[in-house]
Amino acid sequence: MAALILAHFLLAACAGPLVGRLGPRAFLVLAVPPAVTVGWAAFQWGTAAGGGAVTWSLAWLPAYDVWLALRMDALALLMVLLAAGVGALVLVYCVRYFDAGTPMLGRFAGNLLAFAGAMLGLVLADDLVVLYVFWELTTVFSYLLIGHGSERKQSRRSALQALTVTTLGGLAMLVGFLMLGRAAGTYRISELVANPPTPSTAVSVAVVLVLVGALSKSAIWPFSLWLPNAMAAPTPVSAYLHAAAMVKAGVYLVARLAPAFADAPPWRPMLLVLGSATMLLGGWRALRLNDLKLVLAYGTVSQLGFLTVLAGTGNRDAALAAAAMILAHALFKAPLFLVTGIVDHATGTRDLRRLSGVGRTLPWVAGTACVAGASMAALPPLLGFAAKEAAFEALLHGGTADRWALAAATVGSALTCAYTLRFLWGAFARKPGLADTPARRVDVAFLGAPALLAVACLVLGPGVPWLNGLLGAYADTFPAPAHPYELALWHGFGTALLLSAAAWAGGVALFVLRGPVVLLSRRVAWPTADRMFGLGLLGLERLALQVTGFFQRGSVSVYLATVLLVLFGGQLAVLVVDEPWTGAAPPRLWDSPVQGGVALLTCAAALLCLPVRRRMKVVVLAGLTGYGTALLFVVHGAPDLALTQFCVETVSLLVFVLVLRRMPVYFQETISRRRLLMRVPLALVAAAVVGTSMWVVAAARVADPAGGALVRATAEHGVKDVVATILVEYRAWDTLGESAVLAVAAVGVTSLIYLHRRTGPVEGGETLLVPGAAEAPTAPAGPTAWSYGSRFVTRGPVAEDTAPERTWLAAGGTLAPEYRSVVFEVVARLVFHPILVLSVYLLLCAENLPGGGFVAGLVAGLAMMARYLAGGRHELADAAPGHPGLLTGLGLLLSASVAVVGLVDGTVLHAFSYDGHMPVVGHFHLGTPVLFDTGVYLLVLGVVLDIVRALGARVDRQIEHAARAAHREAGR
Repeated sequence: MAALILAHFLLAACAGPLVGRLGPRAFLVLAVPPAVTVGWAAFQWGTAAGGGAVTWSLAWLPAYDVWLALRMDALALLMVLLAAGVGALVLVYCVRYFDAGTPMLGRFAGNLLAFAGAMLGLVLADDLVVLYVFWELTTVFSYLLIGHGSERKQSRRSALQALTVTTLGGLAMLVGFLMLGRAAGTYRISELVANPPTPSTAVSVAVVLVLVGALSKSAIWPFSLWLPNAMAAPTPVSAYLHAAAMVKAGVYLVARLAPAFADAPPWRPMLLVLGSATMLLGGWRALRLNDLKLVLAYGTVSQLGFLTVLAGTGNRDAALAAAAMILAHALFKAPLFLVTGIVDHATGTRDLRRLSGVGRTLPWVAGTACVAGASMAALPPLLGFAAKEAAFEALLHGGTADRWALAAATVGSALTCAYTLRFLWGAFARKPGLADTPARRVDVAFLGAPALLAVACLVLGPGVPWLNGLLGAYADTFPAPAHPYELALWHGFGTALLLSAAAWAGGVALFVLRGPVVLLSRRVAWPTADRMFGLGLLGLERLALQVTGFFQRGSVSVYLATVLLVLFGGQLAVLVVDEPWTGAAPPRLWDSPVQGGVALLTCAAALLCLPVRRRMKVVVLAGLTGYGTALLFVVHGAPDLALTQFCVETVSLLVFVLVLRRMPVYFQETISRRRLLMRVPLALVAAAVVGTSMWVVAAARVADPAGGALVRATAEHGVKDVVATILVEYRAWDTLGESAVLAVAAVGVTSLIYLHRRTGPVEGGETLLVPGAAEAPTAPAGPTAWSYGSRFVTRGPVAEDTAPERTWLAAGGTLAPEYRSVVFEVVARLVFHPILVLSVYLLLCAENLPGGGFVAGLVAGLAMMARYLAGGRHELADAAPGHPGLLTGLGLLLSASVAVVGLVDGTVLHAFSYDGHMPVVGHFHLGTPVLFDTGVYLLVLGVVLDIVRALGARVDRQIEHAARAAHREAGR
């Protein structure tokens, strides 16, 4: 099972190259994983129908009882056959639906296959946390698929709406999952259903939260607004996500949890009321629409409400009917969407007011649609009829609430019959006063997928007893009634058949009277949910602007003061109320007088920042406080922390220098005495609160320090550096997460600086001939930022017999004489490679000496910054010709790959090591933590280069542009 899911994602990652080489035919290759999944599931039919299950599990977070657990029982098998079977046919359909020149087709194909893999993982998940992960993956991929035509505003808006609604529901569901898992003592779904937690208020709240997620996913009112707007997606997406897969996820979750929680107080009222309302509102709205896809979309909303009612009823016969209706709905709704795409392709429109006589031009297409439509209208002898009869029979023999639901289902069935007739009439019938619509012929390959699904509706109608074994295995998880219902095409004349006949008659009447019905529907129509959503978003944006305008005053000092007041107000409240210092050991001023001396010097540097008006002086003094902190680490015996602090402070200082080039020399803000009197007490209170909190935290420890155990554990691994071992082994998850955050932050900051796309040529693409060089290195043809002085300098004549001058830096000739420093150029060139070697040494020695990937990356970044400061942006381009983003991405990929390799031994980030002996080197020790640290090294180096390129080279280009403009203006 896990291999099949993984195969979907791996092949999805290759979709771009496949489509680039094969064009739309690549969809045939992409259809292989779903097709193989169908074959595998078919072989498990006997096991699932017999009440058994196929399971697979892998420890993920065993301490929290979270497992990568998969389980396929009868219900899961049904959903696997639908998700994979319909998915494979939709992928085959895409071969004819898309042209070779369709833009971004590779991305679409990859997203569609990845969605199929996520859906497969969702229905097979046997752990609540794993289910949630796949649940959100389907949300993300559906967002990408709905917004595929991103050049259209409607596509972007619809994708954002679907993402917003389903994500909010998913977050509520996650909270419910955590509450259920805690109440039951397990997150394993099969165990939770077999032994549900004791009913309580917490369990009821959890059930409501879970149902909110399920209802939002299946577009149940009031969350139904996103599904009709999602019709902006290409037709294959509508046929797969909105007929057979994504919208079924919520119904599946309800069906999965119903055996355990159907008797919970909020379960039946919530599902029966909202499901019935959705069924009626969706069907009524479909009667007045003219777009064929929208007719089907609102019909889908209506039928999802019906499915929710059946799955939530909570008895054996209703569960059997729900499973049969889930299958029937996928088999008739998917071909109807696919037929709509064929009609759109053949005629160029989906507007039923413009279509006429298409059934005569495309008889096979019309026949396919009629078979699927007849099943949707529940006409015999199709599968839809057998499923609808089972549903009516189950609700008929229920309680009072079920009888009300039956009444709503009967009216909803009449509406279903009416909009089915409207769809078929609008798409294929010849209309009086309207010329026949020209239509292109449709080949067999294009019609094959919907025709096969329609044939399944026709075959499984009489053959519905074959499904009793599989669907009955799921239904038998509920208490058995005295006379269990069995699926069959014909149960004789009875109340259920009479209700079906009434629904057919009502549907025909509504269709015949479609003119008055449409007028009445529009007259009594409420404001659409989509309009309310838009108004809600607009109001939220206005409120956000008001709140932002009130608090965001453009003053960093005000922001900082606000944050400190809130933070320290809460801390002071805790300190005053709890009095945590009671019984705490008194603080020591220092362990040695040296610490006191360093601390005094650091405080003096901080105090000197107050009266200074020059920005550069403040930056240098603030840097001294950082170096003072590093000295405290040295004195306290923490060389790793000291080395990291020194490197971070140096890089930060240089970044400040780069930024200050574009800022005034002096602070422009004048601080009044009143404001100063307000700031000083706040700063003193902040310092006192921080100091007291640190003392209280340190003094509140009651357990033994973990340092000794960490030292012993590190020694057992054959290494000595405890800090490095903690970062890359014991707390590698933290390091990996922080690395990802660092990469995202760097990309965000530099993107804000660039304002436009970050991709493009590396800085410095022009050519400059350097005297004495055999080849021309990368350098500019014209003036650069560093070659502009305060005025343009006219250089004196150069003697012709002068020997060729050798430059230490490749781009040294681009610097103005007043900006050049021969000593700096020589030193930068001489120390560049030794610093890089030092960075590699710090990387490799981290297991036994101070160092590590983070520090090593900063040291390598300092070498690059030295080259830039000595020779400008073209020197940086010569030293690091590649794109910094490549290093960042490669580092993150390497660290993540090492984490995944740990799964070989059962856990993520498991460390492997090897000890060996070589003739010259002697004994050596290799471990995957070194590879993990190498990824951190590359990532940090890429981040530093990206920052230097943005704050240095990019600013240089702006200076050059301004200087050239000034030069041209002066020459006029």
